[in-house]
Amino acid sequence: MLLGFNLLLWSTHVTEEDFPILEKIKATGYDGVELPIFEGEPEQYRAVGQALKDNGLRATAVCIMPNADADCTSSDPAKRQAGLDHIKWAIDCMQAAGGETLCGPFHQPLGIFTGEPPTDEERQNVAETHKQAAAYAAQAGVTLAVEPLNRFECYVYNTVADAVDLVKQVDAPNYGILYDTFHANIEEKDPVGVIAPNVASIAHVHFSENDRGTPGKGHVPWAATMKALKSSGYDGWCTIEAFGRALPDLAAATMVWRDLSASPEEVYQFGHDFLRDQWAKA
Repeated sequence: MLLGFNLLLWSTHVTEEDFPILEKIKATGYDGVELPIFEGEPEQYRAVGQALKDNGLRATAVCIMPNADADCTSSDPAKRQAGLDHIKWAIDCMQAAGGETLCGPFHQPLGIFTGEPPTDEERQNVAETHKQAAAYAAQAGVTLAVEPLNRFECYVYNTVADAVDLVKQVDAPNYGILYDTFHANIEEKDPVGVIAPNVASIAHVHFSENDRGTPGKGHVPWAATMKALKSSGYDGWCTIEAFGRALPDLAAATMVWRDLSASPEEVYQFGHDFLRDQWAKA
């Protein structure tokens, strides 16, 4: 297992001001960090990549669709193209930082609903757009991992089965799904049971507690989750994703209305030790 930490706990756009955090993440024992790619240009991310190298850290990244005008599900070709262009931009930024895997719900803008279930046309639109994105990512040596989210954030892909169907449609060796323990806890009948049958499609994992706080302080079945991943042969990136109230805009977007952990230090220190121990015992 490669253990990473998502920097969204501190920043939505990593700059030189955030570089001291990298030293702490490395000292704790992490293999890498996950960069939020929500703004900026590739040139800016080269400096981030150098800071990662200086600290002996590897990187993955996460992005989302920025607004309603960039939507891979849309019947409007211009909106699908905008969605594709945004993914390509994120790939360029991550490549500049030396990243390996780009993950996230980069199929539709968050919090926008039709009031109806997803249609075959919407899912086909995503597949066709993401097939082009996967081809572009392959040229950069990047893996894409699309994330199914809970029903309160999106509606086109909510479950692992939904996302695995998309992976089959895209049919690219560098395209898979992101399995997230938080979303699985909400949407899956059996959050652990879906891992083994679909492990071949899992390209990235988010370790996130049921309340988005410190892993190991809630009710996610960590021992069973680790055993399912490890026994199925998954040995890739597992990244802690936790949120707090330090960034007001992000706190509002993620619906964080109270402190979910005692401190950021608890999240990355206790989370690291707990998850390493759980993996070793699995």
